[in-house]
Formats: sequence, structure tokens, C-alpha cells
Amino acid sequence: MKLGLGLYRHQLNAEHYRFAKQCGCSHVVVHWVDYFRSSRGNRTSDQPVGDDAGWGLAGDPNKFWTFEDLVALKKEINAAGLELEAIENFDPAHWHDVLLDGPKKLQQLENLKSIIRNVGRAGIPVFGYNFSIAGVAGRVKGNFARGGADAVGMNGPFDKPMPNGMVWNMVYDKDAPPGTVPSATPEQLWQRLKCFLDALLPVAEEAGVTLAAHPDDPPVPTLRGQPRLVYQPRFYQKLLDLRPSPRNALEFCLGSLAEMTEGDIYDVVDTYSRQGKLAYVHFRNVRGKAPHYQETFIDEGDMDMLRVLRILKRNGYAGVLVPDHAPQMACAAPWHAGMAFALGYMKAALQTLEATP
Repeated sequence: MKLGLGLYRHQLNAEHYRFAKQCGCSHVVVHWVDYFRSSRGNRTSDQPVGDDAGWGLAGDPNKFWTFEDLVALKKEINAAGLELEAIENFDPAHWHDVLLDGPKKLQQLENLKSIIRNVGRAGIPVFGYNFSIAGVAGRVKGNFARGGADAVGMNGPFDKPMPNGMVWNMVYDKDAPPGTVPSATPEQLWQRLKCFLDALLPVAEEAGVTLAAHPDDPPVPTLRGQPRLVYQPRFYQKLLDLRPSPRNALEFCLGSLAEMTEGDIYDVVDTYSRQGKLAYVHFRNVRGKAPHYQETFIDEGDMDMLRVLRILKRNGYAGVLVPDHAPQMACAAPWHAGMAFALGYMKAALQTLEATP
């Protein structure tokens, strides 16, 4: 197994690449969507929470991630001694009508195909996505982790309707008319996912790119009045069976899976890792179950993370582990300190695992 770090768009620079190397990482997962962009073009926070206000503005619907841009990013990361394992998430500007079954769906699907072809040509093996209308919303910040460290969690259902012009908890149309996004049914959302997979998986197979599905975060049956897809572990199997393909895989978020009210997390890890369906793993710990849970330091939550690693090793998982987010520590560099603690724990755990027959 390989150690990786997830970097947001504003972190794609030499300083953060050096930080990743110093923490023992060999790989990075890149978020190219600028979740933090406000109407003034500024970052709205240091960490996306997914509250009622949304993360910010979606990007330019007419500007796509070109082959040249992707190659330049990969060369920059490789020059720092790291490998680019995955791009994580489409920009809502590029696929809002795929999620909403809107009038631009077919054209947007063609645009997504072009993005996947460019990702494949650039030699990037994985593209992570979260097929969700509401996205990440309803989470709260608090001093939830050991020593009062800042972390995120959820404190009850959040079904306030989503305003028009918003999807995936980001604004894609600032001039949308008043009102709220009509609620879909679960059946409609699964059919939209099938259309997405039917369109993109043949392209992904040809391009050599694995599409990796993130489970719902937070994993609740409805959020902002919209249905969710993978809010229990068993729905991951439904997603895989919907369009069987060697390129239909999972962005395996341990925290989200542990927050689900059904299933035993160790059985879940065993089930999907035995199938060889883990594209990469979000390696973080939590306390509690949705809709009442809190994220913790990696060594203090409900999961035995060493036990998880032993299952992954037994089933032959050799991919990348990333701490997708971590508690913010009380110092001048809260994000860096939280990530360094998580990565140090993971590095030691992997060394322990390697030394164990």
C-alpha cells in the first residue's frame, strides 16, 4: 500500500508538494474544483464544511480541463518526486444537468467524456466522483477531536430545500430564478447514475481511466430534500452491478462508510476489497453514526485502523491511502499539523504491517 495526500486547488504548489514528501507520501490526489471560490474570487475558508451556504461558486461552464493543463500538472507533481494518482470530482458547472436530468445533459455528458479522454491521455489512472444532487451539506464544525481540536461532524438531519441554481452544494447559476430545486425520487437518481455510467464507462475503458465512486457524505437517506445513492454499504454493490466493468470502481471513504447505520465496517472493507474494487482509500476515523457523528484523530475514533489495514493487506490491496481531511490542530499551521499527525500514524502503521508475517 502507498501513502498519499489529497490537495485542494489552492494547494497545488511547491510548498505543499514538499510537505507531502516530508510526510513520507509517494502519491497525491488532486481536487481541481475550486470549492472555496466566492463571488469575489476569494477562498471562503480553509476547509470545506458543506453548510447551508454552500462551498462557493462553480467554475466556468465553457472552460474544460484540457490535455495540456493535465499534462502540465502531472509534470509539476512528478518533478517534485510524487505521482498523480487521481483527479477527484467534476466541477458542477460541467455536469449539473447530468445530476438534475436537465436540458443540457447530453452535451454535458459529451464534455465529461472529453475530460476522461484527456485524463487518460495524460496518464492519470483514476477519476473520483460523487454522484449526488445535494453534495456535502449539513455538516458542522466543532472542537470534536482530542484536546478540543477543530473537526467536522453532523448534528441531526438537514433537509432545508436547495435553492435554484445550486447543485452539489455549489452555485452554478447566480442568476437562477427564485425557488428551490424540485426533489427527485430515488428511482430517478439511480436512473440518472445509470445514464452517466452507460455513457462514460466505455470511454473510461478505452482511455484506461478508472471511475471511482465516493459514498454519500454525510450518509443519510435524504439531504436538502434530495435522495441519496450510497448511504448504506450495500448500495455500493448496487452501483457496481448497475454497469459491470473493470473501470467501475470505488473511491472507498472509510469515514463515510463507518458513519452508516447498517453493516459492520470490517465486513464492508473485506467485502469490497476482496472484489478488487477499491480504486483508492480515504483513510480517516469517526465517532458515531449519521446523522449524529464527529470526525476524530485517526487513532481515537470508533474504527480500529490497524485492523482495517490488516484486512486490506490480506485481500491484496496495493493502492493509495489518503487522509482526505483531519482535525485542525492548535498551532500556526492547523491543516499541516493535522495532516502530518495522520500521515505519521499511517506511515508507522504501514511499516508495522510490512514487518508482520
